[in-house]
Amino acid sequence: MAFEKLVLVTRKTRLQGLIERFNSKGQARFYIEHAGGDFADYESEDAAYRQALDTVRRSLEFGLKVQVLERSLVPTCLFTEHDVIVTLGQDGLVANTAKYVGEQPIVAVNPDPVRFDGVLLPFLPDAARRTVARVLEGGARFRAITMAEAVLDDGQRLLGFNDLFIGSASHVSARYRISHAGATVPHSSSGVLVCTGAGSTGWLSSVFNMAGAVGELTGGQTGRPLKLEWEDSRLVFVVREPFASKHSAVDLAAGVLSEGEDLILESLMPSGGVVFSDGVEADYLAFNSGAVARVHAARQRARLAVP
Repeated sequence: MAFEKLVLVTRKTRLQGLIERFNSKGQARFYIEHAGGDFADYESEDAAYRQALDTVRRSLEFGLKVQVLERSLVPTCLFTEHDVIVTLGQDGLVANTAKYVGEQPIVAVNPDPVRFDGVLLPFLPDAARRTVARVLEGGARFRAITMAEAVLDDGQRLLGFNDLFIGSASHVSARYRISHAGATVPHSSSGVLVCTGAGSTGWLSSVFNMAGAVGELTGGQTGRPLKLEWEDSRLVFVVREPFASKHSAVDLAAGVLSEGEDLILESLMPSGGVVFSDGVEADYLAFNSGAVARVHAARQRARLAVP
């Protein structure tokens, strides 16, 4: 495959977000310092990101077209099989890019290793050129990362790199019927979380943390968090705060979806039902009364370059 374009995906820093909100750096400084915050931290983070961006941007001179794309524009971009994707940001930027780029290679760069652990970010800015060169030459190594997919009965679909959330857009209870392995149960809950191996150290881990704390409080067994490898074709689902009542039960509150298995959810919510992925609530599928979502491991895998 001959690559023709490098797409550099960036993100706004916290300082840029503040300046957009308050119209000027001076007003942003006044707000943060008046609230007792450390504005210098915002400035140093912004400076580190800008330096990393400059380093990476200059290193991508391979005679190919380079497109710089801010994160908010990723869902509207038409990626092709001739693109190589370079992300410069936190782990969430990788997650929120991977589900839109097909199986195009992704080189994930950590712009600020002092601040970001970078579980999904194996490369520093000064290593970006070497890694992209290996991709272009066909000598790069990749991990094929399993993603989750939700498909509605009208054909709409949404991918999740870390997780999918199915529930209510607000803090009211979500009403739905859940089906798995031949059983169907009516639920009233705070929504259903379906996680991949890559996401098992994220939102899912917080669910286990909560369950462990409750177990300690009640003298029960706390158990260990369930962690899957990124390539694992299984998904894990958990129901957040299932409520037992005359019209709802608490069975099917957690489980594992093996490869080829579906988790089926039928909405009982007249309005406000949503399906979104990786914490991006603005990019969602409506999930209102009559809608049926089938959730499973996607055939499409994310291809993340590794050292």
